[in-house]
Amino acid sequence: MSFVLAERVTRLKASASIEAQEKVVRLAAAGIKVVDFTIGEPCIDTAPHIVAAAIEAMKAGDTHYTPAWGKPALRQAISRKLERDNHLQYGIDRIVVGCGAKQLIFEAFAATLSEQDEVIIPAPHWVSYPEIVRLNGGKPILVECGENVGFKLRGDGLEKAITPRTRWLVLNSPNNPSGAVYSRDEMGEIARVLARHPHVGVMVDEIYEYLTFDGNVSLNPVQVDPSLASRTLLVNGMSKGYAMTGWRIGYAAGPAALIAAIAKLLGQSTSCASSISQTAAIAALDGDQTHVRQAVRDYEQKRDRMMALLGQAPGLRLTKPEGAFYLYPSVAGLIGRRTPAGKILETDTDVAMYLLDHGVAVLDGTPYGLSPYLRLSFANSLEAIEEGCLRIVEACKRLH
Repeated sequence: MSFVLAERVTRLKASASIEAQEKVVRLAAAGIKVVDFTIGEPCIDTAPHIVAAAIEAMKAGDTHYTPAWGKPALRQAISRKLERDNHLQYGIDRIVVGCGAKQLIFEAFAATLSEQDEVIIPAPHWVSYPEIVRLNGGKPILVECGENVGFKLRGDGLEKAITPRTRWLVLNSPNNPSGAVYSRDEMGEIARVLARHPHVGVMVDEIYEYLTFDGNVSLNPVQVDPSLASRTLLVNGMSKGYAMTGWRIGYAAGPAALIAAIAKLLGQSTSCASSISQTAAIAALDGDQTHVRQAVRDYEQKRDRMMALLGQAPGLRLTKPEGAFYLYPSVAGLIGRRTPAGKILETDTDVAMYLLDHGVAVLDGTPYGLSPYLRLSFANSLEAIEEGCLRIVEACKRLH
């Protein structure tokens, strides 16, 4: 017997970042040394006090199902975090825990989208937003936000994109892949447009919230305009700020009815997130935050080093990221050039493959919705950053 796959699955694109990581693993297995700048996770381990909390939970028999919503103790810790860091008050009936932020984004769209409902997504964007929208019957509406607007959505661009079919606007700040962070004025401009369109919900992906540089601070629309709370879903998690990608804990805060619908879907899919990981998340949120602040300082230094080195590469145009841990340089200056092997570089995908030939793995801008760019992660060792950037500079110099 052979199964006939559902059309929604055959239309689904694979995650570009996951595919890139798998390619690097295959090359390494073949004995080919590659400097990997595709990494989308912290380069440090989870803090010891968080790991210790998980070990103690296992020893104490905390290894059973939890409510689909998540442990009340964790949701209370999230509520405290939102008040402490964001000055927002959310009761635990408005907070739900899932197996990573990605799952909660998926379930929120599953709970709200009907066929051909529209979701506005500023580009460049995280690779999975459009595919998750399509998988749930919606229609992604991409709004290009180039270097001229700092890779950020402006009020006029949002206004033009809204139609009677618009159900959601997705905001990601700090942004993957550009590192852009919305200022209070910029977020206020978006909030004023949303105030004129009460049928539009706002999903705010704040997974890189703690990773901001140069005095920038991550803000969401509810902090700027509290009246938007009734139609805003805040999505966050432990992965990036706390270096807990493998623990798979995300959380969302929003209107009680939407949170209840998401919890209902969780109950029929994963049942609940790992009880052990949930206890570790409580220790992370309530515990000492020194390791988070130190990680931000380290990332900022690595960003500056990567910027300085890649500034020597002819044909690259750099924009300084304000947050996250990615550079998103333009490679427009390399398009049309010829490699030593005689191939003309026609796209950013060609550029990425050319750099792979020189032992550096990067992601092209195509799956992020804005080309010609590359995404390079500086969540790496300083040695890898220096070696990889030197290879990129040399590769660019060899083009004709």
